[in-house]
Amino acid sequence: MRLQALWHDLECGAYAEDRPLWRALAGEARGPVLDVGAGTGRVSLDLAARGVSVVALDTEPELLDVLRHRGAGLPIETVVGDARDFTLGRRFSLVLVPMQTLQLLGGRSGREAFLRCALDHLEPGGRLAAALADAMDCFDAEHDQPPPPDAREVAGVRYASQLVSVVDDGGRAAIHRRREITGPRECRESAETIVRLDRVTGEEVAAEAAQLRFVIEPCRSIPETEEYLGSTVVVLRAPR
Repeated sequence: MRLQALWHDLECGAYAEDRPLWRALAGEARGPVLDVGAGTGRVSLDLAARGVSVVALDTEPELLDVLRHRGAGLPIETVVGDARDFTLGRRFSLVLVPMQTLQLLGGRSGREAFLRCALDHLEPGGRLAAALADAMDCFDAEHDQPPPPDAREVAGVRYASQLVSVVDDGGRAAIHRRREITGPRECRESAETIVRLDRVTGEEVAAEAAQLRFVIEPCRSIPETEEYLGSTVVVLRAPR
């Protein structure tokens, strides 16, 4: 496996708490689904295995290469593209934006650019569902220490990703992780990565979407667990 895909799987691949909601929404949509920020296929593969036709959109070709390999024989198409500026020439019954991808788009202007693109690609009455969470809630009075690292061993080499801290960074939550590779004879490489998520509420996203003529539906929720934050899922519908 390519290294970028391995880190992505380690840090994102085990999350499954949102899958029941995406399955339910896809079942209600009864049509093709666009998975935005699809990565290596955590959501796309799950839906396609249930017979849903999926287009997986991501900026990273390497991640989509892995998705395409894993999804051989399934109804999945992969597209390299930016969520803020894509043209696919087709419409969808459902657009999904899992795992805070909407919070990676660079603030209100980036979200609005995406919402416009999504609206152009939704069938009349089609839905958009986007998961939001405040990463600043990773640590609280009950969880004041980092969790154990996410780790995997491949061919005698151990790969580990450790959440170190989450700090406010000018209205964004900066998630600091330390990635370590430990090989034979304890030879070790270490590097820090930072992912910055916009801090935005469901109400703010709904207000932005309403200005673009989306119909606002009640939010859904994904429960918190010992390992993962809960999420608010904003649900929007394209006008008929």
